[in-house]
Amino acid sequence: MRISVIRKVDCVQFYVSDLEQGIKFYRDILGQELKWRTNDSAGFQMPESDAEIVIQTSRREQETDLLVESVDSSVKYLVDAGFNMVVPPFDIQIGRCVVVDDPWGNRMVLLDLTKGKLATDSMGRIVGNITP
Repeated sequence: MRISVIRKVDCVQFYVSDLEQGIKFYRDILGQELKWRTNDSAGFQMPESDAEIVIQTSRREQETDLLVESVDSSVKYLVDAGFNMVVPPFDIQIGRCVVVDDPWGNRMVLLDLTKGKLATDSMGRIVGNITP
């Protein structure tokens, strides 16, 4: 039986040099709803998808994060299938993450939600996780 490792697109990340200007642009000009924010990143809802647009000030590279059921259980399968592990699995606030390249060098950031989605207050500040 064939398994589907990648479940969906979780988010697309874009670099901004100034977070407040980025928030104003994506929220006020593009009309995206601010879902959450930290000191160096913010997530916006796309109305026809549960995927997010994330802006951040840390890395200039654009990044697409793909959701898997479990990072830890997917890693061995992916490496055996020909992926190169770039960054071994590590903890993130919502679960686990790993960075891999497919056999053609396409970088993939894979993550899971084993710790639950982000919980926020009325201002969009992260206050914890929603238990899965």
